[in-house]
Parts: sequence; C-alpha cells; structure tokens
Amino acid sequence: MWYENFWWHLVIAAVILIAYFFFFIVMFIWTERRVIGFFQIRRGPNRIGPLGLFQGIADVIKVMLKEDIVPNKTDKILFWLSPLMAFVPVMMILAVIPFSKGFQLVDLNVGIIYIAAVSSISSVGVFLCGYACNNKYGLIGGMRGLAQFISYEIPMLLVLISLVISSGTMSVNGIVAAQSLPNIIFMPLAFVCYFISSLAEINRTPFDVMECDSEIVAGFNIEYSGMKFAMLYLVEYGEAVVMSTLVATLFLGGYKGIFIDGPIPLLIKMVIVFLFILWIRATLPRLTVEKSMSLCWKFLLPLALFNLLFTAVRITFFPDLAQWIVVLVSIVMTVLIIYLWSGLYKPGRELQHE
Repeated sequence: MWYENFWWHLVIAAVILIAYFFFFIVMFIWTERRVIGFFQIRRGPNRIGPLGLFQGIADVIKVMLKEDIVPNKTDKILFWLSPLMAFVPVMMILAVIPFSKGFQLVDLNVGIIYIAAVSSISSVGVFLCGYACNNKYGLIGGMRGLAQFISYEIPMLLVLISLVISSGTMSVNGIVAAQSLPNIIFMPLAFVCYFISSLAEINRTPFDVMECDSEIVAGFNIEYSGMKFAMLYLVEYGEAVVMSTLVATLFLGGYKGIFIDGPIPLLIKMVIVFLFILWIRATLPRLTVEKSMSLCWKFLLPLALFNLLFTAVRITFFPDLAQWIVVLVSIVMTVLIIYLWSGLYKPGRELQHE
C-alpha cells in the first residue's frame, strides 16, 4: 500500500504538517485578537468576513504590498538570511511530534535531543536579525532575546531530562506511550517549570522583553518590513503553535484521549494550552529584563534541579510505588516547594532596600 512506502509517507506527512502549521498560525492570530478583545471589553476583528475570520487574509495582502526596505550599512547577507534562519527550525520541530499512533513524520529515538537542538537554532536567527540591521535598538533587542533564550533553556532541558528518566526513552512517541496518566499529574512541578520556560523561549508575555516598545521601540525587528517582517511575525505565532503542541504531547498525554485516540484529542489539548497563554497575556504585565533573568536563575533553576532529583530518586528507589501515592506526593510537594521558595525569592527586593 502507498502508506507503507517510505517516500510517499514522507511527502504526505510533510504536506499535512506544513498545512497544520500555517492553518493554526492563521487561526491563532484571529483567536488572539478576539480573545484579547474579550478580556479588554472590546470586539476585536469583526469587519472582514464572518466574525472577522478573513482579517488574516487582508493582513497577508497588506504585508505583501508593502515596500521591502533594506537600510544602508546593514549586513546584507545576514539581513536576508536571519528571518529564514529563525522561521524554518520552528517548523522542523513538528517532524518528531506523533499526531496519532503510527502517524509521525519520523520517530527518532533521540527526539528530545532533536527538539532541544533545533529550537536553539531559531534563537540564533532572532539574535542575528537584531545584529544584521545595524541598529542599536535592534542589537539591544537581539541581545536581550539571546540572554533570555540561553538562560531559560537550562531549566527547560533539566525538565526534559526528568521526562526521559521517568519515561525511560528519549523518543517523543515513547514518552506519549508511557503516559498511562498525563505527566502533568505525575510531574506537576516539571510542568510548571517547562511552561514558564517555554513562555520565555517563545518571547510571549510576560517575557516579551526583546520587543519592549516602551524601552527599545520594536527591538530586534525594528528595521524589517514587507515579507521579512511577515516572516518574523510568523515566527512568533509559529512558536506558539509548536509550544502548545509540545506541552500537549509531553504533559497532557498527546494523542491519547478519554474516549478516542488520535489527532482530535491532541488538537483540543493544544488549543486549550494556547488559550491559557492568551489568558496570561491579558492578565500579567511585562517583566523587566533583570526580573526576567532573576526569575530564571533564582527561582526556576532551583525548582528544575529539585524536580530532577525527585524524579531520579522516585524511579531508582521506588519504581513500583502505587500511582495514587506518586500523584499525591507530587502534588503536595509541588505546592509546598513553590510556596516555600517563593517566600525566599522576591524580585526587586534589592531595589526596594535602596
């Protein structure tokens, strides 16, 4: 049959993943505008098409008709390549995500390492965007982003290591298969650390410090216009799509559902994660740079290390412990450790003393 042929499987799966990627980017852009409008007691897009659904098409036409300006004294090669370098790796992460049992572009036995490696390339592309434009605001935005990416990757990788220890495999498909109950129940502290780190990695509120308009105008993309700006705009929402899919896969059971298994449960979980991201954006203010760094090094990193130690002890010395005991201990431990550590960690305390 055609689905048993490697090349047919590769081509069809790649087309489906690309369609999934761009479809949910468009839907997330529309959803964010409508949901944020609801939070701010306004309508949001409602003029073009039913409920403003065609607003994204109008935006695409507008961007395509805008003049593509390249400032003088820029690094022309990097100026052209850096948006592409930021965009392509985001889409490549979907290659190892299982959307149902048997449907996956490629099942790497080192899928977690692949995700960590490819995601870091996009951060380099974002930094090069700020570096190549020969603009001080752009360079500051790129440096802010790179510092935040490097910092928050550490607790994120520690959480991924704990997932590998708990599941006994580095394959993403294997991690999904190992979830008799979602990992968010077994490892709530890991979920908290991973979710916060992911928000910082994809530059979403309250960690959008490299586009802080009140301090550095537009940050790393200040000199980009036309299709280059559109590509950087797609990077932000593409990262939100991929991050929501990863959280749903690694912590919410992936394609496993209550009644049925397949892509539908995964899509529902992914949309719920994205709506939670929007709730955070509509609720929390932006952190300053020093508070963002302090949150990572003084709060998330110790929690991620503690979670790794706890997971290693549980798997090594208590591998046959009853599930309900593991769940109960994990939830109580998570609440206590966050409460106690947050009492010690007070961002901005030094400034208050001054």
